[in-house]
Amino acid sequence: MTEHANGNGHGNGAADGDGATTPEVIGVRRGMFGAKGTGDTSGYGRLVRPVALPGGSPRPYGGYFDDVVDALAAVLGEDAYAEAVERVVVYRDELTLEVRREHLPAVARALRDDAALRFELCLGVSGVHYPDDAGRELHAVYPLMSITHNRRIRLEVAAPDADAHLPSLFGIYPTTDWHERETYDFFGIVFDGHPSLTRIEMPDDWVGHPQRKDYPLGGIPVEYHGAEIPPPDERRAYS
Repeated sequence: MTEHANGNGHGNGAADGDGATTPEVIGVRRGMFGAKGTGDTSGYGRLVRPVALPGGSPRPYGGYFDDVVDALAAVLGEDAYAEAVERVVVYRDELTLEVRREHLPAVARALRDDAALRFELCLGVSGVHYPDDAGRELHAVYPLMSITHNRRIRLEVAAPDADAHLPSLFGIYPTTDWHERETYDFFGIVFDGHPSLTRIEMPDDWVGHPQRKDYPLGGIPVEYHGAEIPPPDERRAYS
């Protein structure tokens, strides 16, 4: 079994004595949602906690995870694997391969097509916004499943706010069609190569992307039985 690098780039995390890794703290969240400039409607205005990502994991990863990583490196080649995969994370019994965005299609195609891997199904795309993860503020996560081998892994890719582009996986996994549209709609990630990247939930003329952490928690007043109900951000506040 070949050893592969886990952290030739972004925050690998330091391994402690029992093989675990130190979480990578990228910021501090204040309040329930972390939004600024609006009234706090959550009731958790004094909540303060760190925003931490799990660090890269050392060998052995456990279970079938080592086999998946070794097979992927064999298909891509050692040098191409080291260039494509930023780090390997095993967290809560899940294997995540953090991939550089320009290599995402090649990695996904290898995972789908190689007989030792055969991750035939992509279960969707989830967007995440980390405003304090400088240069990597927008993340996209792809859960993959191998029906052949009954295995599950995840791919994670990051892009900066200033260049929020990722390659579309529609041509490799057509099931990502609506999921990429939804992630674009809510987070503003542009999936280059998608055949029809339009909004899917919000109106076409909607301004902004509602699931970003910097999206204002505002609203409009509503009239009900002759009374005017203020928007959520004006109903109450906590100091």
